[in-house]
Parts: sequence; structure tokens; C-alpha cells
Amino acid sequence: MTGGASSGAFDVVGHYNKLIKEDASISPPVAAVGSLVKLIELQHATTMLEFTMIARSACEKLKAATSNSISLSAGCDVFLQQMSRLSHTQTVDECRRALIRAGTEFVQGAGKCRESVAEFGSPFVRDEQTILVHSYSRVIMGLLARAVKQNKRFRVYLTESRPDQSGLRAAEELRQLGVPCEVILDAAVGYIMEKVDMILVGAEGVVESGGLINKIGTYQLAIIAKAAKKPFYAVAESFKFVRLYPLSQYDLPTYRSDMLSFREKLAATVDWQAELLESNPTLDYTPPEFLTLLFTDLGVLTPSGVSDELIKFYLD
Repeated sequence: MTGGASSGAFDVVGHYNKLIKEDASISPPVAAVGSLVKLIELQHATTMLEFTMIARSACEKLKAATSNSISLSAGCDVFLQQMSRLSHTQTVDECRRALIRAGTEFVQGAGKCRESVAEFGSPFVRDEQTILVHSYSRVIMGLLARAVKQNKRFRVYLTESRPDQSGLRAAEELRQLGVPCEVILDAAVGYIMEKVDMILVGAEGVVESGGLINKIGTYQLAIIAKAAKKPFYAVAESFKFVRLYPLSQYDLPTYRSDMLSFREKLAATVDWQAELLESNPTLDYTPPEFLTLLFTDLGVLTPSGVSDELIKFYLD
């Protein structure tokens, strides 16, 4: 039996979904690497070519199985880059063992990445500040929790963040931390901006230019923040740095030509709520000129610093 056949019984997508479902704290790139590690543990390729093909095929399955593959793709790319490095100097079995070890360390170290982000970002949170947070971000929650432990007193406005209303989850977590918070309508960010000292947003992916792919509404929030001269900070782990270079909203991998298109509606009545969910994007792209700084586990970076870090990882 070949390595491909022996690994065929393993459902990499099913394992990924299981990890996401069972652990609310795990992010897509970490779950992707964890699933790929499990795959490598079970396969028995005899050549490096076969070994690489198995891993690449699994990555393609993972990307195809989700409508939002940006951050998941980042995890897959990290895994494949590590495989490429190891394959040049080791036998198949040595590469397999080293890759399992490196992947396991990556998964186990994901929590430390968030701690590092919080360490670098929390000094920017000061007493009596009012912070605006968009949507829900695990790494932002960790940063604000660290600021609470440092006995800093601050207030937080959170966008409702439709369509999934993920801002409500963030509000409940902050309430349990004892942080005064209020949820605002997505359309109210301009109204509230005058009261805000800084804005924090997470990231599905940070692209080569230093721009940001994140939950829909991030771009318009960045435009308003810049017009109001408010600092706009992105908060993300470095494993979400992705090798993409979008020039507009329509260059994102998640873009579909039928989004917000004028389609003929022949039915006597139209379910506009269903239309809203079906035809609207869930992510948008914020160009780097709208970002003040990025808080990452590598330190506090300017947008231009992202390309330097990607070059170090993929070309060194």
C-alpha cells in the first residue's frame, strides 16, 4: 500500500472541523497545522515527492472546504514552508519526524504568541482611555485582559459586527473581566468616533504590503478613524502574515462575482434578510496607509515591516 493510499482514510477536513468545534480558543491556522501534523503521523510515504504531494493535497482540501480560507491558508503555508526547508537536508523519515515535532511545537506555542502580542500591545492601553474594538478577536481579548491585570482602567465600545454579531461575544467576555463596555451599531462608528482614543482590530490575514484582511466593516472604520485623526492599531499573530498583495477589495481570494450584483428577482416577494446574508462579503481589505501600527508577537511593527518579516521566513 502506498503512502497516499494509507493516508486516504484520514479525513483532514473532518479533523480540522473537530478541532475548531472542540476548542473555542483555537484559531484556523493553528487548527490547520494541527490537522496536517495528524495526517503526517498517519502516512508512510517512501519518497520525498510522494510526501510533499500528500501534504499539498491536504492543504488544498482544507482551503476548498471553507468559504473564508485566508487565515487557514496562512497556517498551511507555514507548514509547507517548514516541510520545504527540512526536505533539502534530510531523508523522508527524518523529515517526517522533524515536521511532526515542529508542527506540534507550533500548535503548543500558539498561546505563547498571543501572550507576546499582549505584552507588546498592552503598554498602549492607558488609564481612562476609551477604546473602540471591531468584531471579536481572541488576541485582542488577550491584550485587554493583560491590561486589566495591570490594573489599568479603561472603557470599550464594541461594534455589533453583523452579520454574526460577534461583537456581543466580545462584550460579554469584557463584562466578565469587569471592563465597562457598550455595544454600538456598525453604522454608529462615525457617531461615536469623537469619544474614542484609539481603535483596535484583529486580522484574518496581514498581507505583504502591511495591509489588513479582516471582518467586513474594518475598512470603513479605518477611513473614519483616519479622517478623525485617531490611531488605528491592528493586532495579529505573525503566523497570519500571508503572501498576498491585493490592490482592491476585488483581489481577495474570497471575492465572488455575484457579491452585491444586481440580479433579477422574479419571485412575488423577496426575503431581503436572506439576500443580505447571501450576497454580501464577510471580509474586506484595509490598505496599509490606514494603519498606525501592528501589535504582533514579533514586536510592534509598521506596515512596511511585514514584508521584511515575510522575506525572512520564506527566503532565508
